[in-house]
Amino acid sequence: MTTEPGLRAEAADLEAVRAWFDALSRHVQKVDYEGARPLFDNDLLIFGTFQDFVVGQPESERQQWRNVWGTIEGFQFRIGDVRALVSPDRLFATGLGIWDSTGFTEDGTPFDRKGRATVTLERRSVDEPFVATHTHMSLFRGTPDRSYGRKPKAA
Repeated sequence: MTTEPGLRAEAADLEAVRAWFDALSRHVQKVDYEGARPLFDNDLLIFGTFQDFVVGQPESERQQWRNVWGTIEGFQFRIGDVRALVSPDRLFATGLGIWDSTGFTEDGTPFDRKGRATVTLERRSVDEPFVATHTHMSLFRGTPDRSYGRKPKAA
């Protein structure tokens, strides 16, 4: 078990949690909805911007991802700073991360769009990658809640 403050995870488990956050970053950057789907449980439960809860990966994609990913640039979690709390059986984890990105005002002016995420992750065995069962992503205070960029989605 690591002794670093804010972590409760074996090194391999922390690496697996960080790998999940890194994979999500790459899919958001590419606006790759299809590629991101395997990172999430089909019964995903999230807090939504447009309603209190969003149930299911397809609805999360429709109501959240598609309203954000194509409007921002440079989305990247600070992978070295991702924290993890992992269950003793190593099959459940809570990952916490900070991201950086660029948003755009209606007139195209870029702005810093930083935020944070808490993600619950599960897997059937320690040899499998984690899959998200819940996400809560929020922007830092004072950050505009809407970006108006226009980026094409992945082919």
